[in-house]
Amino acid sequence: MLALFFQHKNFMIGILALLFCSIICQIVLGVIYHRLIWETEHMSTTTNKSLQQLKLKFSGCRQINEKISNVPVFVDKFISRIKIGCVSLSMIKHLSGQLMLLSVLVAGIGACLGIIHNENFFSIAPFYLVSFLGLYCYFAVSSFVDISGKINVLRINLVDYLENHLANRLEQTELDMQLIKPEQKEKKEKQKTETYSSDIPSFSNEEMEELESLLQEFLS
Repeated sequence: MLALFFQHKNFMIGILALLFCSIICQIVLGVIYHRLIWETEHMSTTTNKSLQQLKLKFSGCRQINEKISNVPVFVDKFISRIKIGCVSLSMIKHLSGQLMLLSVLVAGIGACLGIIHNENFFSIAPFYLVSFLGLYCYFAVSSFVDISGKINVLRINLVDYLENHLANRLEQTELDMQLIKPEQKEKKEKQKTETYSSDIPSFSNEEMEELESLLQEFLS
């Protein structure tokens, strides 16, 4: 049986390499999303740069627009733009599927070439066997990793934090600032009044009498 696999060595190596890369992409995505979910459980102390940028962007939008009408859409945009280096996670997910399809395509080409060269069924059977086993492994790993489920959990955690924790904290900060501003205004006005009163010149009794006499002479 192994001899049949090695009969089309180049095709088999290509098919297995594509399958391996496809499954590795699924596992890497699962690990990354699992790590992000764990970080969202500790959002106030997270050191993840992407999540820190999300908090800063949300705070900035709240200061500009006062209120974000659709937080779930805001979170969905963030999740779709998460990257490893310059490659987005959504691209890696699509790449995994494309690699899987490409391995099936290579297996189909190998089987077709075998039929063209009048090879018997047992010679081309390894192509079908590898394709079926590859598809089974791919969907088994996909089901185990459950990337869609992890994305949904990540989305729920982020929406909950932004709406029920960070937004309330920002509102409380705004209220505190509104309470502080009148006190600061009164303090500034008091300082201004004191400065103005200190600038008014004071006269002695003799100077006042002399000033009165000058005014009477001027008015007479």
